[in-house]
Amino acid sequence: MKSDQGREIFERKLKRLKLNKGHFNINDLLEYFKIKSANDLYFRIANESLDFAEIKDYLLNKTQIDAQLQLKQKEAMTFEDLLRAKRGNDDMLVIGDNLDKIDYKLSVCCNPIPGDDVFGFITINEGIKIHRTTCTNAIQLMSNYAYRIVKARWNNQKELAFLVGIKIKGVDDVGVVNNITKVISSELKVNMRSISIDGAEGLFNGTIMLFVHDTVQLNKLMSKLSQISGILSVIRFDMENELEFGRKMPNKDLN
Repeated sequence: MKSDQGREIFERKLKRLKLNKGHFNINDLLEYFKIKSANDLYFRIANESLDFAEIKDYLLNKTQIDAQLQLKQKEAMTFEDLLRAKRGNDDMLVIGDNLDKIDYKLSVCCNPIPGDDVFGFITINEGIKIHRTTCTNAIQLMSNYAYRIVKARWNNQKELAFLVGIKIKGVDDVGVVNNITKVISSELKVNMRSISIDGAEGLFNGTIMLFVHDTVQLNKLMSKLSQISGILSVIRFDMENELEFGRKMPNKDLN
């Protein structure tokens, strides 16, 4: 019968491609070519109304796609297993622990530091991104991608230093810059990366990049700076949020 002949041709050519029926679902093949049954498929192959080259292209492309999906699923499972091991029973990622097997980064959009309330977001290509909960991207991420959110907290290690930026505004007076740098470097022993001061019409605006261990140290520094004579405001800045310390804000809880 024609269908038997077509089956032999089909299986022989599959063997040449190093494929067998276990590599694909015959029903998917029938649906793709809009054929009602396997016998009809074999009949068309036998009378050459269906070119096997078309079947070959479909099978090879589908095999490659399925292999890529399986690899991604395996990688995702491995990543999730590692993540679960690091989270522990409380389903919490502890930032600062030995996470050498998990790729995580501090997000540049909100520049989190220890002490900030944070969460982790599992990205597709860049591991876990750590965001502040006050980040303007947080609401969108939590609303649209809640299944990729990881609860996170900082550990209590103090060895690492994190870069932050602050803006200072005040009265442009003799010695003000020296007083600022004295508080930062001498009193609080904080390392500065850069400082920029511009003055106009009796006021100055300064931008300082410095390294701190956590929000406790940062808040103490900002409080001390805001108490310098002539300083009007001290603001932590990043691309998303600003935290201001000025003359109107009580500092007793920050010392």
